[in-house]
Amino acid sequence: MTEIIFYTFADNPLDVARRVAAKAHGQGKQVMIYTPDPAVADHIDRLLWTTPPLGFVPHCRDTDALASETPVLIGSNVDTLRTADVMINLHHEQPPAFARFERLVEIIGQDDAGREHGRERYRFYQTRGYALKTHDLRQHGG
Repeated sequence: MTEIIFYTFADNPLDVARRVAAKAHGQGKQVMIYTPDPAVADHIDRLLWTTPPLGFVPHCRDTDALASETPVLIGSNVDTLRTADVMINLHHEQPPAFARFERLVEIIGQDDAGREHGRERYRFYQTRGYALKTHDLRQHGG
């Protein structure tokens, strides 16, 4: 069953997503950064190209010709990945086909609307019996 990890009270949810994607890639995992919002996709794409300054996370959009060969994908087409290891959700609803993944990462910012959407997703997963973990980033400087 999919393990679901919530990172709550993130100062910068996209930077947390970047760090989680980099860590998962470093562990040899295939990663889908799920976002149907083109502006969010553009922003996370830029972050993955520019930070950390001396590191690189190979990534592309799920619509790119190299998507089937790239370990980190950005977009909303989960069928593009060869293996379903880690999904990072950057959308306000639970993503489709998340149950195919070993791990789903939910990143909740500090704004009221984002926290409420996060609570709704948490209840959704909880009522379906998923294993849930929560990391409060206020305690860890996230």
